[in-house]
Amino acid sequence: MEQFVGLDVSQDITHVCVIGSDGKIIWQGTCLSTPEGISGAIKAKAPQAIRIGLESGPLSTWHWHALKAEGLPIVCLDARHAKAALNMQMNKTDKNDAHGLAQIVKAGWYREVGVKSLDSHTIRSMLGARAQLVAMRVEVSNQIRGMLKTFGVVLRRRDGLSFETLVSEACAPPAGRVSHTVRALLIVYTGLKQQILCLDRELARYARESVTCRRLMSIPGIGLLTAIAFITAIDDPVRFAKSSSVGAYLGLTPRRYQSGEADHNGKISKCGDPLVRAYLFEAATTLLTRVEKWSALKAWGLRIAKKSGMKKAAVAVARKMAVIMHRLWATGGTFRWSSTAAVETA
Repeated sequence: MEQFVGLDVSQDITHVCVIGSDGKIIWQGTCLSTPEGISGAIKAKAPQAIRIGLESGPLSTWHWHALKAEGLPIVCLDARHAKAALNMQMNKTDKNDAHGLAQIVKAGWYREVGVKSLDSHTIRSMLGARAQLVAMRVEVSNQIRGMLKTFGVVLRRRDGLSFETLVSEACAPPAGRVSHTVRALLIVYTGLKQQILCLDRELARYARESVTCRRLMSIPGIGLLTAIAFITAIDDPVRFAKSSSVGAYLGLTPRRYQSGEADHNGKISKCGDPLVRAYLFEAATTLLTRVEKWSALKAWGLRIAKKSGMKKAAVAVARKMAVIMHRLWATGGTFRWSSTAAVETA
């Protein structure tokens, strides 16, 4: 008999439900939330499992890779999609959720999540940590500036002088007790700056070793961080049959509502990876405002800017950049500045 398994994973305990092809429960129970514990329970209670479903979450990457390595037919379900089905249940319990997930994988009514490789997650964690450290550095610097303004000291940029030097000069005697507080914040600022530099060096080393990254950086406006973030977000270009789907995957296409006579488009969906979307928007803005060399992509974006404004043009160019990046990655081509290339990748 074919068997289908639903896994409701929590931090310590995983609820397991095994159902047959007729939809009836064969076994329900719990196991430890480790790959070994889950694998042992499945092999013992569902040796003929056709599909094993678990929701996307903090532990799903670890479990998916470990169970896949053991040859189990594991499927990672989109948590939002699964929630829509699980909300139909009267009572919300972990036991019922496991049963519901088993029914979902049996019916085939689910959206599978492409689990990225561990290498992509490693580089991705570096990008996330860097973004967090940069935000903390900005917050600390703003705190220092605001504190000094209270005492009539306004920091102004001067060529050749770093932020630390400006703050040190402002805290020179007779600054009083405030200098102790500012210097404490300055130590934190310096530490954050050093750690950001360390991460930048690791990311630069990764970019030098990646042929794909260097190819994507040939696109005007695309820098090291944008290329790396895009590669780690997509992970495998084969996942997308059409390059045009990448824009929607990254949340750069407008939402649509159509019902009866009503049919209108809204703002962009903003689904998918927010960091990649932010980097692409920044790259598009750089292309439109700072890159001097003309290209078909820039000309297309400026036509939109003239008609609809710079912000909408930047979003449109960001979406097209994502499409072009995927196309270059999938075909192994290089960016061409002519209008022929723009038509080919549109």
